[in-house]
Amino acid sequence: MPKIGNDWDDMIGGEFKKPYYASLRAFLKEEYENHTVYPDMYDLFSALKVTPYEKVKVVILGQDPYHGEGQAHGMCFSVRPGVPAPPSLVNIYKEIVSEVGGFIPNTGYLMPWAEQGVLLLNTVLSVREGEPNSHKGKGWETFTDAVIDALDRREKPMVFLLWGANARQKAARVNREKHLILSAPHPSPLSAYNGFFGCGHFEKANEFLIETIQTPIDWQIPNLE
Repeated sequence: MPKIGNDWDDMIGGEFKKPYYASLRAFLKEEYENHTVYPDMYDLFSALKVTPYEKVKVVILGQDPYHGEGQAHGMCFSVRPGVPAPPSLVNIYKEIVSEVGGFIPNTGYLMPWAEQGVLLLNTVLSVREGEPNSHKGKGWETFTDAVIDALDRREKPMVFLLWGANARQKAARVNREKHLILSAPHPSPLSAYNGFFGCGHFEKANEFLIETIQTPIDWQIPNLE
């Protein structure tokens, strides 16, 4: 049985005992044995391990992990130190610079966000190499629904940044009277110019956090030396 190692275990630990998760686990076992799958199986729950339930301020919801070698490590849009930032992340950085200033960093490692309370969650937590959406519809969506539901129940308000059609499907699970939902097209090069650029999400998120007596997020990722 997976263990997150923080208060997420109390909030969603019961999901690991449900029939759908048993089916998902069997599917993943076969996939990891017979194909190259990302991220490493020990990194599947990195987002939850790094950002405890009670510390979440902002949720960024992605689609599924990067499907190229060495990129995915269990946190949406983030890549390991030393791996070039993929195009979607570069576009995220461009939007941040246009909103709040700063610079585009030389790293795509988003751990500084996660440590400040930004939950970097994908709707599907695994993918076969070179095959985006290959693990869609296998059970992960039910699991991440449970994560969103647990967050929605929390008394302290938070911000949900939903980029792209898959992420926006989760909006119906969130109480808009308590939490802030900000939706936009996906930041990929195919759709960023259709409304992601100019969305103002990073400024709006911090304004909401300040209004609800919470510390805003420092969106500037420092350069790696």
